[in-house]
Amino acid sequence: MREYAFSVLVENEFGVLSRIANLFSSRGYNISSLAVGETENPSISRMIISVLGEPKVIEQIKKQLNRLINTIKVVDLSEYDTVERELALIKISSNTKTRADIFQIAEVFRAKVVDISITTLTVEVTGVTAKIEAIIELLRQFGIKEIVRTGRIAITRGA
Repeated sequence: MREYAFSVLVENEFGVLSRIANLFSSRGYNISSLAVGETENPSISRMIISVLGEPKVIEQIKKQLNRLINTIKVVDLSEYDTVERELALIKISSNTKTRADIFQIAEVFRAKVVDISITTLTVEVTGVTAKIEAIIELLRQFGIKEIVRTGRIAITRGA
């Protein structure tokens, strides 16, 4: 099994997200990551849906997504060279002794410390999923209080 990503253009209307989520849940498919946002055209939204599966199952998902009424276009991004990013906000326990170490880790990962309190630091990091996972693993030793992640977004390279 491997992870696949779909770029799904849909009409920007009430209930579309729900219908797509129902398509996945009714067939027992698990969505690993879902990011939705308006495109350059306000009447169209783009969904980036990441799912783990075998090629045969992925082909079925693609066909079923194309059958939905509000679907405009489905692209399997796994077939293209893409630029991918994810954003994470990570709140870590900190004190005067650990603060410098956390700042150093953030610097290595080109992350930003976006909030500081007496007992915590919040780090913002963007990059590919593997980078996000790596910084989370390093920060665990300090005690992670909370993580918020956007999920993977992607766009094809070039024209």
